[in-house]
Amino acid sequence: MYQSMISIFVVIFLLSAISTAVLNILFRFFGKRGYLGNLYPNVRGGTPRAIGIVPFIILSFLFLPGYNDLILIIGISALIDDIFGRRRLNFIDVEIGQLSRGIGMILVMLVGFYNGYGISSIFIALLIQPMNISDMQPGSACMVTIIMSFITIIMMLAIGTLPIDELPAIYTPLLVLVVCLAYCPLDFAGKIMLGEVGNHVFAVGLGVSFYLIGGLWWLILFSIFTVCFIAFVRRSTLKVFFRHKMRLLDPTFGDYVMDVLTGGGLGDLIRKLILKDKQPEVRNELLISLGFRRLLFNPYASHPKAFSDTKSIPSLKSGD
Repeated sequence: MYQSMISIFVVIFLLSAISTAVLNILFRFFGKRGYLGNLYPNVRGGTPRAIGIVPFIILSFLFLPGYNDLILIIGISALIDDIFGRRRLNFIDVEIGQLSRGIGMILVMLVGFYNGYGISSIFIALLIQPMNISDMQPGSACMVTIIMSFITIIMMLAIGTLPIDELPAIYTPLLVLVVCLAYCPLDFAGKIMLGEVGNHVFAVGLGVSFYLIGGLWWLILFSIFTVCFIAFVRRSTLKVFFRHKMRLLDPTFGDYVMDVLTGGGLGDLIRKLILKDKQPEVRNELLISLGFRRLLFNPYASHPKAFSDTKSIPSLKSGD
């Protein structure tokens, strides 16, 4: 069985690598001629977006039955997000991408419940937000996916996770790992972008892998570790964001974690619905350390209160 798996994964690796390279060439060809819209943004002179279609298609077909439904659902909704981006539905004043992503997450929860995964389906869906935030710089989402898949494989072997549907338990995280390894070289180089379709699919793939270690509590534990890892990886860029967008000069690690959990367009939309045009102030030291300043920061406030005077923001130097 293991010899057959090795042969299969070699084929999968080659399929993912070759398909990624070909799609990169095609997207560049059509993107430079103005045919791809949001799928070819003017980043680094023009970068193909949503090349994560390749992992999406492969995982949709090769993921374990019952779990590939979740991949299919989130992949389709995320691809809609990539295609339409920040285009708005005026009659409800919401971005099409935000709406599609939200619907996709809800459907993942509902289908997960229907398939018998219970509360675990909620945590699998919630992992989408952190992975989306991790994908803000070249290679970061892939690095998280690779490392967490590898740790999951080690943990499954260490505790002796039983086979799933007659396949070794490590099949699922190993599949995610192999597909990501084949895709990632161009992403690390900044030549392509996963897009929402890619990071959302990897999020669900990781969530399912965590769940298969041993159920709900393993999923929760590994999800928390993943969120903290993403916050650590992105701490430098988040510090710049906090200083220049939020006037927050002394961010805590809790602020980084809270941004990973609740940042981005969908999180801001929820803040808008709950806080409307108010900007709460946080003064309690414990709440500050837990990141509540970031949690309650409302970019839609009519007169947002800065955490400090703009003039007092120091210039960033190497190592800041």
